[in-house]
Amino acid sequence: MRALLLALLLAGGGAQAAERPDCSRPLSLALHDHGLLYSRQTGEGIDKDFADELIRRSGCRITVTVLPRARIWQLIESGGLDFSLSGISNEQRERFAAFAWYFSNKYYLLVRRDAGVQRVGDFIRNPQLRLGAIRSFRYGPGANRLVDALDSDMRVSYASGLAPLYATLLANQTQGMIIEPFDYPALESAAIRGQTHILEFDDPPVPHGLIMSKRAIAPQEQARWRALVDEMRADGTVERIFDKYFKPELSQALTRF
Repeated sequence: MRALLLALLLAGGGAQAAERPDCSRPLSLALHDHGLLYSRQTGEGIDKDFADELIRRSGCRITVTVLPRARIWQLIESGGLDFSLSGISNEQRERFAAFAWYFSNKYYLLVRRDAGVQRVGDFIRNPQLRLGAIRSFRYGPGANRLVDALDSDMRVSYASGLAPLYATLLANQTQGMIIEPFDYPALESAAIRGQTHILEFDDPPVPHGLIMSKRAIAPQEQARWRALVDEMRADGTVERIFDKYFKPELSQALTRF
């Protein structure tokens, strides 16, 4: 009987191990510099912590780099990059990327007080107003409509990160930008707080997740990585990571969806 139990335990262990991702080759993952998700300056952030835990649990050798968001999407599409983090989906991206969701958040319009904007529609109607945005970023439906409408009128100034967007906003070269909870620490700046206010888009929270290149990661492997992310959510690991950066009530709102 003891021998039978031991055999069953070993078989169960083998089955569990088989569910883990294939680590037979080195893998690649890129972070992007964006507020509390990751900071080049400190080398810390939610996505860095998430990547570290993903590497630990998978047992795979994953090289982590930091790249501009636009470059990340290009490499994911070509298969030159296996993974990235905190990505959102749309019809175009679904053709070349798969996702494993681990948080969900809303987007907001940060606008200069002297722009005379009380509703999102006011921004579109005033041709003198310009929006700052990060190249290759997409948002919720309402924010996407705003960006696309202004872009078609050549009223969007693009940058590769948040810092230049805040600078152009304070210099009144742009009058608004789209933000999310990971950008909140910058809003504590007296200069930004004193000159801006926040408008909410009428959108539900948008899921964000692990981005997997369909060219590089086979469907069976995508399922295994997705199961690993789901495990991290189910055992509270994802929420504990967010608790390092946000108050508990906001962590819960972002990770329980």
